[in-house]
Amino acid sequence: MRYYLEKRDPEFEPKMAEILCIYRQVAVLREQGQGAASAAEGTQGSQAIISYDEKPGIQAIGTTAPDRPPLPGTSPTVMRDHEYKPHGTLTLIAGIDLLTGHVHALVRERHRSREFIEFLKLLNAAYPADTAIELILDNHSAHVSRETTNWPAAQPIERFTFTFTPTHGSWLNLIEGFFSKLARSVLRHIRVRSKHELNERLTAFIADINSEPVVHTWRYKIDDAA
Repeated sequence: MRYYLEKRDPEFEPKMAEILCIYRQVAVLREQGQGAASAAEGTQGSQAIISYDEKPGIQAIGTTAPDRPPLPGTSPTVMRDHEYKPHGTLTLIAGIDLLTGHVHALVRERHRSREFIEFLKLLNAAYPADTAIELILDNHSAHVSRETTNWPAAQPIERFTFTFTPTHGSWLNLIEGFFSKLARSVLRHIRVRSKHELNERLTAFIADINSEPVVHTWRYKIDDAA
């Protein structure tokens, strides 16, 4: 038996086209040099396009016995005891500036409306007042709640705009690739002594990424955009 994902959003195609059009817009802006100039000046000019999502349930797992190093002729790999000690979970709240590659991030216990608004405030402080900030995100309840919609509405007109991926279309959001890299490189086999240590490692990873930002680009079906 193989599984598939039913397209339950009747507006899947037009919503996908809207996302792809934004990615084409990013490509045009980068060709015009806006991303490079903004990175050099430390600003984003008049527009910022952010690919946003949360990665919840990051487990802080500790060992109950020391790891054993590889032994020539006996064990070619690190040996680790099967038992582990859970310390709880954290959520990485992050958004990638698609023009500069800079990652804005928070590490929190949960990902409710208040944490999302906290992230919006982080963006609000990061960009000049005349910058229009557009977010690509899913329609999680925290992103569409009354508490959430009230906060951007209280900001200057066109300061924040949201473009939602279609239902079951999270793969259209570029930040998912970033989270995949995080899972493969940092979180795989990770062991920590506390949630605080996990927080420090996640923060160090983000700082390392931002020391040499990599611009994320979308190519799949980009020419199908209306």
